Amino acid sequence: MSSKGFVRLGPVLNGLFIALGFCMSVGSAQADGSDPVIGSTNVVVADPTVPRPAGTPCVVQLFNDVTFTDFNTRPYDYTPPTSCQGRWAKVVLEADFSVTAGRQYDRTATLWLGGVNLYFGTTQEPSRVVSPSWHVERDLTDYDTLLRQAGKGQAIIGNIVNDTYTGVIHGSARLLFYPASLLAPPAPVPDAVYPLGADAVGNTAVLNGPTDKLAKTLSLPRNVVRAYLDVFAQSQGGDEFWYTCVPDAYAAQAQECGGGNFREAEVSIDGQPAGVAPVYPWIYTGGIDPYLWRPTPGVQTLNFMPYRVDLTPFAGQLSDGSPHEVALSVAGAHGYFSATAALLVYRDRHAHQVTGHITRNTLADQPPTPTIGSTLVADSSGNVSGDITTQLTRQFVIEGYATTSSGRVVSSVAQTVGFNDLQRFTINASTYRQQTEQLTQLDSVSQSRVGPLMTVEYRQHAAYPLQVDYNQQTAADGSVSVATMAHQGYTNHGERRWLGFAIYAADVGNTVDSSDTLNFDASGAVTGHTGQQSAQSFTFRDSFGSCYRTDLSTTAGALATYATGQGCPDQQNRVWWIAHPDGSPDSRNLQVGW
Repeated sequence: MSSKGFVRLGPVLNGLFIALGFCMSVGSAQADGSDPVIGSTNVVVADPTVPRPAGTPCVVQLFNDVTFTDFNTRPYDYTPPTSCQGRWAKVVLEADFSVTAGRQYDRTATLWLGGVNLYFGTTQEPSRVVSPSWHVERDLTDYDTLLRQAGKGQAIIGNIVNDTYTGVIHGSARLLFYPASLLAPPAPVPDAVYPLGADAVGNTAVLNGPTDKLAKTLSLPRNVVRAYLDVFAQSQGGDEFWYTCVPDAYAAQAQECGGGNFREAEVSIDGQPAGVAPVYPWIYTGGIDPYLWRPTPGVQTLNFMPYRVDLTPFAGQLSDGSPHEVALSVAGAHGYFSATAALLVYRDRHAHQVTGHITRNTLADQPPTPTIGSTLVADSSGNVSGDITTQLTRQFVIEGYATTSSGRVVSSVAQTVGFNDLQRFTINASTYRQQTEQLTQLDSVSQSRVGPLMTVEYRQHAAYPLQVDYNQQTAADGSVSVATMAHQGYTNHGERRWLGFAIYAADVGNTVDSSDTLNFDASGAVTGHTGQQSAQSFTFRDSFGSCYRTDLSTTAGALATYATGQGCPDQQNRVWWIAHPDGSPDSRNLQVGW
């Protein structure tokens, strides 16, 4: 990965972090932390685990070896660790899942506590002979205040087990609390966490259309100085393959799902547009062709990352003592999206009352309405060819002020969000081919000023590229072959500045490329598959010297190559324990106090 854009620390500061042992090795997310075995058919990913500080954590088991065979919730009680009652440097969720060999769909999996989501992902599909197992982790340090209180939680993995669908899912989960110390200082966590949604223990909301919303009316403290919303929006049902859909006017001709393929999460406060969250095109392990994802699933398939929306310009408005509705919807939703969100709030410890207002909001005048273009044509024989394009770019600024104990703080969020999609079709008597090229991008700058002094600035660039080539060929005898190639990517660059000086930068890159050909006889029965292969590459670097890289490839459903540390110093992965190499939101480096 190029080092362009990295912030370089001075030798004294850099040496201090190294001397304090702020760097640690980190592995990829295998269940036992070791490298996987070449030839293995079990789940294998290149994703990093969550880095930890030195020391022994306190462990709280949420549940152990629970089976999921129906759509009932699996409740559990949570009590904070009695032996780690002081400040925490880091809190990590670890969960292990497996499913018995046989036939089973991919299933959505969520874990909850007090209405707040602790984990969101999907399960790996098994095969007749492979009972996959996998390990996931999530950094929950920002939910410190939630975890200080005893509460009710539940695990939800809706599953059907009968004579046809035989795979039984098992799961265990625990929380690890790392005590703060001189070398691992306590995290500057939010002062409060508020779940959106009506379920006190936790569940997702169903958003069938763009006017449906997940909303919560909250009475917040009167001294809010910063606010963020962690957003999950997962496609389900008819929206599972939203990235292949076309506008209704072309659905019959293209033989595809309607509703178009633009999707974006919209955040509002008291009905006023307040921010956006790009929707990642996750592909689950039963998606398109299940063999594409054995043994390596797509980007984040087993462990979704939330997108964090900066709502700090609204701090003064949220502090006025009145109830406020915070809501989430999905533009373009077409039956349906499964959504959840949590509001993270920081308070002014030296003021009982913060006042302020929104002074500028150009998002309010820009509805999420994409531009559609088409060259799709049909000849006299009924053969169809051509492209359908979908494009939307919005540039907006949201600015507000808050009068705090540090003075009048002006906060702004300036963003450019872009969505570009091309669907190319070739349809005739022997061919149905759909080529998808999609790119979602976001450039964001969050700033806070006290008077003329720029105190904090955070810059982010995120990109979600997706290409899918689906090529179905029908032979003279009626047999069918379907060759699929898929490319998924996730890149994120974040950079923090304080008083005009660059203090931290980090880059995450994750790509998965997969291909396979499914074969069917004239009756539509699967006769086999050929050519399965895939590759994943995961990279992370930051300006404090962290370096992580893992590359793998698979062939015929088994791990073919696996390499870690290539290009890193001493060819070893080493990551600063405060870093977020998985791309999850990072509040420790997100804000610096005024």
